[in-house]
Amino acid sequence: MLVLGAAPADAQGTKGTAAEATAMVERAIAHIKKVGRLKAFADFGDPKGGFTDRDLYVVVYDLQGKVLAHGANPKMIGKDMIDLRDSDGKYFVKERVEMMSKGPDAKGWQDYKFMNPMSRQIEPKSMFLQRFEDVMVGCGIYKN
Repeated sequence: MLVLGAAPADAQGTKGTAAEATAMVERAIAHIKKVGRLKAFADFGDPKGGFTDRDLYVVVYDLQGKVLAHGANPKMIGKDMIDLRDSDGKYFVKERVEMMSKGPDAKGWQDYKFMNPMSRQIEPKSMFLQRFEDVMVGCGIYKN
């Protein structure tokens, strides 16, 4: 059936927005404060934990580039990713460590390319990162 005037896929909410990514990081930090790191990090990796939504998921790194939580790929947990490069050769983990090492209130957006868990394709991505104590918490949006 053809529906005239149907909204494009993004407008229908199939992809996360910048506002949703920022809000998810804020919720993730509040969750860490409430239940502690061990429980929060487990929740971030649990598809039913409330921190995975469509193509949005939470990641947590220490300030040396080691993955502490990963909402899309639990195999990444415990790995030192400081030398990881995207398809353009950009050392994006090293860049985010530098961004978050600027002080305890560091936060901001970072652009790089990464595999979208929904499309299984390498796509331009922008991640919102915020430092909390000695970790960085992030959630990104895919731009395609």
